[in-house]
Amino acid sequence: MLLTTFGVMAQRHEGQKMRKGQKMDLTTEQMATLQTKKLTLALDLSEKQQNQIMQISLEQAEFRKSKWEEINVKKESGEWKKPTSDERFEMENARLDRQIAHQQKMKEVLSDEQYQTWKKIKQRRTMHGKKKMREKGRRG
Repeated sequence: MLLTTFGVMAQRHEGQKMRKGQKMDLTTEQMATLQTKKLTLALDLSEKQQNQIMQISLEQAEFRKSKWEEINVKKESGEWKKPTSDERFEMENARLDRQIAHQQKMKEVLSDEQYQTWKKIKQRRTMHGKKKMREKGRRG
């Protein structure tokens, strides 16, 4: 029973790491396409809305991928340092500005009902992420 427990925990931990790596193996177009299709299913988007959401998702995917690669290059070369409090403030401020701009773009594309549904989905995802971070902190 003890061996089974360790085996399950090791696999679960490995699975979490694999998911993140596999997602970043996708091209930006693939990530944007998947995101657009998920929103199409959830919000019943029209063809025009799908095209607009695809462009928004593509911009986001390109930004995320470039940031991820930039950080990985710095970590591999040993240049990566923990950001100072001022740098963290600037990064958080820039992230919030991007989120506000993204929200405005989504509001322009979606109908009021679709927008409210999108906000609920986004809020659930945020809360789920916070929960995962708390769990991760307790284990590690």
